[in-house]
Amino acid sequence: MERTWPWISTAARLGLAAVWLVAGGLKVGDLAASARAVNAYQLMSYDTAKIVGAAQPFLEIVLGLLLLAGLATRLTAAISAVLLVVFIAGIVSAWARGLQIDCGCFSTGGELAAGRDTAYGLDILRDLAFLALAGILLWKPRSRFSADDVLMGVVR
Repeated sequence: MERTWPWISTAARLGLAAVWLVAGGLKVGDLAASARAVNAYQLMSYDTAKIVGAAQPFLEIVLGLLLLAGLATRLTAAISAVLLVVFIAGIVSAWARGLQIDCGCFSTGGELAAGRDTAYGLDILRDLAFLALAGILLWKPRSRFSADDVLMGVVR
């Protein structure tokens, strides 16, 4: 099994990289909409939501690029895990308060139109799966084809 872990970690690293790159890439073209999505959670002032909404897509893209390269994998996985826990907490909070919003995870999000249902349960399950990928990388960060191995002189 010890020979399998680098491949499992590689799959987790590339999978989580794809998540961040897609999520950030879908939002980066409309930072105002990203700010509105953050504001829809009603957890901070609008001015703070604007800053968070503008920064979030870039953070997601940076995390995705670091994971894609396999650079600082454990640190990037830890930041990813913290961010995912924050996202899950935000969704749970919106659900508990009866807000009718799109989570904005892979879209510009915001309030849902009348008659549209939320998918909070599925959003939480999806983010828990992504959190599991980050957990794998926290536990076993060594993966194939990573900059970390090149910088540490690991030969496989």
